[in-house]
Amino acid sequence: MLDESLLDAPEALARADTRGLLRGAAEAGARVRTAARHAAEAGIGDLKPDGRPRAVMVAGPGAAGSCTADLLGALSGGNCPVSLIAPTGVAPAPGALRWTLPGWAGPLDLLVVATPDGTEPGLPRLVEQAYRRGCAIVSVAPGQSPLADAVAQARGLMVPLATTPNGSSPYATGGYGTDPYRAGPHASGTPGAEDTALAEGALGDAPAPYGTPSAPQPVEPPGTAPDEMTGPALPGTLWALLTPLLLLVDRIGLVSAPPTALQQVADRLDQVAERCGPAIATYTNPAKTLAAELAGALPLLWTEGPVAAATGRRFSGLLAALAGRPALVAELPGALAAHGALLTGAFAGGADPDDFFRDRVEEPEALRARIVLLHDEPVGPISAVPTARELALAHETAFSELEPAEGTPLESTAELLAITDFAAVYLALASPDRT
Repeated sequence: MLDESLLDAPEALARADTRGLLRGAAEAGARVRTAARHAAEAGIGDLKPDGRPRAVMVAGPGAAGSCTADLLGALSGGNCPVSLIAPTGVAPAPGALRWTLPGWAGPLDLLVVATPDGTEPGLPRLVEQAYRRGCAIVSVAPGQSPLADAVAQARGLMVPLATTPNGSSPYATGGYGTDPYRAGPHASGTPGAEDTALAEGALGDAPAPYGTPSAPQPVEPPGTAPDEMTGPALPGTLWALLTPLLLLVDRIGLVSAPPTALQQVADRLDQVAERCGPAIATYTNPAKTLAAELAGALPLLWTEGPVAAATGRRFSGLLAALAGRPALVAELPGALAAHGALLTGAFAGGADPDDFFRDRVEEPEALRARIVLLHDEPVGPISAVPTARELALAHETAFSELEPAEGTPLESTAELLAITDFAAVYLALASPDRT
C-alpha cells in the first residue's frame, strides 16, 4: 500500500521525513560543489602522476564502497580495471569488518578508500597493507577520524568528506517551506566566486608527489547516519564521496571529469531537485510518479548502458534499504530472457484477476511485475529498448522509462541517480509501514 495523498502534501512529507532524506537528496548539487572545493584544497588539482595505474581498488563499508566502485568502473569505459575490495566479517559487530588487498596488488596500483564514517578499524589496517606493498593511497573520509590519521602516516592523499554544503549541519537550512531545495548560496545553479575559480581550473600548477597534499586540509567532524556504515550511501552522501574521486581519475586520465564538468553535474542535480521536490505535484514530478507506479509492484529494473546498469543496482539497493521493497536488476538484452518467465507467471500483468472472495481491506492486492527501463543514451538502431517495450505490451505488463536529457555522461549519471534517489525516498515516506 502507498499513501498517494501524502505525496502531494509537502508538510506531511516533512513530518514523515524524520531522517532528512529529502533534504539530503535536494542538497546533492551543493554537496558536489563543496566536495570539489575540498578536493582542490587537498591538492588533487596539483597532482602530476606518471601515468595511469595498473588497477584501481576501491574499499569502503556498504554501498559507500560498492556504489563508488560500480560508478567509477562504468564511467571509466574500460580504460583501467576498477575492482571492489569487499569486506568480510559480521557487519553489525563493531570492528568486525576486514578488508584484504588482493595478492597481486603492488606499486603500480591505486587504493581508494571511501567511507562516510572513518572509524572502521579494518580500513586503517587496509591502508597499512597498501603502504607496505607500495600502493598509492587516496581516501575520502571525515577529516577527524582514525582512517584520516592512518592515511597521513602512510603518506597518502586524504580528502575530507563534504558532510554538508558550505560546512553547515546537513539539515540546518530550514524546513520544507516555499523553497525546500535551496541548500546553500549556489543551489540555484549560479556559481559563486569559489565555484567560478574552480570551474576555470584555478587549482595551481605546482607539482606534487602522487600521494602528497599541497595545501592545508580543512577539518570536518566525523559522524554520519549509522546505517551508512554498512548500508546504503544515502542521497547526497554518495556525491560527497564520488566527487573528489572523479577529479582524481580525471587527473590520472581514466575519466574526463574536469572542474567545469562537475559544475555542470551540480547544475543538473539542482535542476532535478527543482523538478522532483516535495512541493511539485505528482503528475509533473517524475520521481513521485515513479514511486506511485511502483506501489504494489515487483520492479524489474532493465538497464542499457554501463551508467544505467550501475544506477539500476543502486536503485535496487535503496528500494530495499529505505522502502523495504524488493527489486530485480538485469541488463538488456539479457534481461529479456532472464526475467521472461516473470512476465508469464503469477507476477504477470495479464495474470488471473484477483480472487472474487478476497477481503479488499485485510488482504493485500496481488503483486504484479512492472518493468522500469533505464538507459543512459538515446535509443539507437541497435538498442534493445524497443524490443523490451514490445515485450511488455505483448504480456500486458506495465512499464516505466527513464532517459536523461542530452548532456555529458556525467550529467546523464547525475540525472538518473537523482531521479531514482528521490523516487526511493518518496516510496519510503509514503509507505505506512516504513514511516
